[in-house]
Amino acid sequence: MSYPSGPPQMGVEQHCYRHPDRRAGVSCQRCNRPICPSCMISASVGFQCPECAKHGAKQQRLVDAWRQETVPRLTYALIGVNVAVYLVGMLSGASMSGVSGDINIDFGLYRGAVANGEWWRLITSGFLHAGVLHLAFNMFALYSLGGFLERVVGPVRFALIYVASLLGGSLGIVLLAGPRSLTVGASGAIFGVFGAFAVLQLSRGMSPWANGIGSTILLNLFITFAVPGISIGGHLGGLAAGAGVGALLLGINPSQARERQGQLNVFGPVVGGVAVALLVAAILAANALPII
Repeated sequence: MSYPSGPPQMGVEQHCYRHPDRRAGVSCQRCNRPICPSCMISASVGFQCPECAKHGAKQQRLVDAWRQETVPRLTYALIGVNVAVYLVGMLSGASMSGVSGDINIDFGLYRGAVANGEWWRLITSGFLHAGVLHLAFNMFALYSLGGFLERVVGPVRFALIYVASLLGGSLGIVLLAGPRSLTVGASGAIFGVFGAFAVLQLSRGMSPWANGIGSTILLNLFITFAVPGISIGGHLGGLAAGAGVGALLLGINPSQARERQGQLNVFGPVVGGVAVALLVAAILAANALPII
């Protein structure tokens, strides 16, 4: 059945599309179908039919689920897990500085172990740290920028960004680090937060240089290349993954940001697929590259 569109015309009697025996008084503001007084539901402007009103309420619930958080609980939980793992490592013999202790050796990332089937190191290494200063720097960055990002984009999107960034960092380590080079730290995920934060500013129509995130990224990249022993692959991989999934979830300009807000149920699974693809790519790369 087809329905007439547009507002009721002068001299033409239109009937409600839901109640053909009733005369229509107005048209729905969303679909323009004629509706009778019984079907008129007040909207911010004019009236809507029951179907459009129901669809709008569903979309609003989706927006509410992703809206700003008052307390960044996921950020605090990640900090708590990292600190707890570090304390467990101290109890198992890890030192206050450097990569040591059974927990780092058993769960840190090196390509040879991943090639031998220990793929979980690609994840667990992101919760280990080489000393208290390493932990402190990463957790301060996570608290400062991660907490703000989570409050703006919501915990689910923040979780997707964090996981994809961690796995992107692990892929970078597999590709660029030596096969027996042991790497630990949440730095890949933190660099991903940096990248997503820059994309967030772009999506709001702001320059990443205006509030310092651009210079923060450049400074940390300079340190990455200038200071020996820092994971170049982990930082670059995490930064690229965080910026990439941030662009998918948030857009890179204000118009895309408005589109993404209504399509999170589409882009969320896509980012989840990206995270799985990064994990698989890291496993395949670890098996394909030579172990010398």
